[in-house]
Amino acid sequence: MPELLAGKTALILGVANKWSLAYAIAQAFRREGAKLLLTYQGERQKETVGELGAELGAAAIFECDVTRDEDLVKLADTVRQHGGPNGRLDTLVHSIAFANREDLSRPFVETSRAGYLLAQDVSAYSLVSAARTIAPFMTEGGSVITLTYLGATRVVTNYNVMGVAKAALEACVRYLSSDLGPSNIRVNAISAGPVKTVSARGVAGLTKMLEAMPLRAPLRRNCTPEEVADTAVFLASDLGRGVTGNVLFVDAGYQVMGF
Repeated sequence: MPELLAGKTALILGVANKWSLAYAIAQAFRREGAKLLLTYQGERQKETVGELGAELGAAAIFECDVTRDEDLVKLADTVRQHGGPNGRLDTLVHSIAFANREDLSRPFVETSRAGYLLAQDVSAYSLVSAARTIAPFMTEGGSVITLTYLGATRVVTNYNVMGVAKAALEACVRYLSSDLGPSNIRVNAISAGPVKTVSARGVAGLTKMLEAMPLRAPLRRNCTPEEVADTAVFLASDLGRGVTGNVLFVDAGYQVMGF
């Protein structure tokens, strides 16, 4: 079978470890022939992401803290240097989210101002700033993909301020799709079901979620990182050329169920 992403260059933000959804997406992109550019945040992640990048055959691995404007300037320079022909970029995968642990463990009404703004900055606004930075390099159109969760539209116990940030992220997807559509840049989100990632373990009750999914989801099982990654391949490839402004659920159908 032909490789679905042959000749395309993808920038993936958020490959923190082998258990992250971003890593699964990077694996799938490599399988389909994409050239990979990976970022890491801070010296603490440099060695780990460097090793993962080497395994994935990444063309470039570089530091980028999306909360710092100077890093976004450097991001543009790196894409210009390591992108495809004439610095072209075809896909951006945004897999970045953060909230203070204390804001996830206490009632949402007790969220601090600083904690609320931090979650919004890292988890939602970073999609806007990253898309603005890379859009000029998507000279032949492209695909911007982010990751969200059901807690954006429903109350999920212990998801709290992150659920509100994901709601903002999904709104950003819609507005960005309108702004960037004339340039043939598509913007979509994948809403994955609960998966055992390092970041997901920060949400109390993950084990109970994973136990409940097979009892309630139409497919009677949990989703897998590979299923999320294959959906990202679809959105990044020409097969997804008519899809934008959408939230695609990859959760074994759980979101359709009521009580």
